Amino acid sequence: MGIDEKYMFRCLQLAKKGEGYTRPNPMVGAVIVHNGKIIGEGYHRKYGEPHAEVNAVRSVKDPSLLPQSTLYVSLEPCSHYGKTPPCSAMIISHKIPRVVIAVTDPNPKVAGNGIRMLRENGVDVTVGILEKEARELNRSFFVNQLYCRPYIILKWAQSKDGYLDRHRTSHESAPPAMLSNTLTSILVHRTRTQVQGIMVGTRTALLDNPQLTARKWYGSNPVRIIIDRENKISTDFRIFRPDAPTLVFTEKAPPLSPDNKFVKYIELDFSKDILIPLLKAIYKENIYSVLVEGGGHLLSSFIEKQLWDEAFIEITDTALQDGIKSPEIQGQDIDIQKYSGSVQIHLKSKITRNFL
Repeated sequence: MGIDEKYMFRCLQLAKKGEGYTRPNPMVGAVIVHNGKIIGEGYHRKYGEPHAEVNAVRSVKDPSLLPQSTLYVSLEPCSHYGKTPPCSAMIISHKIPRVVIAVTDPNPKVAGNGIRMLRENGVDVTVGILEKEARELNRSFFVNQLYCRPYIILKWAQSKDGYLDRHRTSHESAPPAMLSNTLTSILVHRTRTQVQGIMVGTRTALLDNPQLTARKWYGSNPVRIIIDRENKISTDFRIFRPDAPTLVFTEKAPPLSPDNKFVKYIELDFSKDILIPLLKAIYKENIYSVLVEGGGHLLSSFIEKQLWDEAFIEITDTALQDGIKSPEIQGQDIDIQKYSGSVQIHLKSKITRNFL
């Protein structure tokens, strides 16, 4: 690992500290180096607050060293006024002579403008150090900016012979097949805290009466997103409890009590393919990442339309012999882990993730 790579790796470590607090902004870390020594560090701590570059500069005890220093940053410095002033202008004002950047910002308001501003003002700019790692860290942000839709993670558990569940008629007729263990259930709840929305279809809601919360892990509950064309789900189901907001996509919204501030109905035209309008509507609600947990038909629809980015698949040693078939998916393995000797978790990414 070269010198630039070493300091950029530290930028990525710092950026990770902002996970869960910066969205819809990306996670960004910055390091300032003078004569081979780090004299300043910073990261974007929270949406609306100063960016990583600003925090790094503010941490430098002797600002007179800045004109002889190099700034490393994991994402192109911004060049426009948003919640905060442009970082490129701040860098120029402090006469920092060299800036090393991992990756260009995909935001159309930046997209190379920050780099151009720096170079036009005499700053030596290097781009592309640990670029793949930086893109991967902010993969959700890249999908948001490039495709104007939420980052989609598919999740399901399946038996070793390829079934999601036994055939059931209601949540009262029989419990779902147990295809997860305590540990993998906790991991799923951790993932729920890392996304802003969690989605299921009508049948899954009716059969499982799920809570769709992150009660087994510390963090915020995601917004529950329910597809219920004909309003079949009774309001006494657990998805309508006030422990988390609920969005219901339906053909015709029913009357809703003005006291119910936790449920919102959004109408869609179900005579047409709803996935693209659905994702646009979710994105408009400022939900930038969604975990899709079922059922099989909904998961398969996302796969068929190539509208997914990651898949979290549990495969157990249990055989059901019959039931609801699991989706078929082709993707690149990110990781395969084994838990308690009987459950494997396969993490996959979409092969056509064009931004990597």
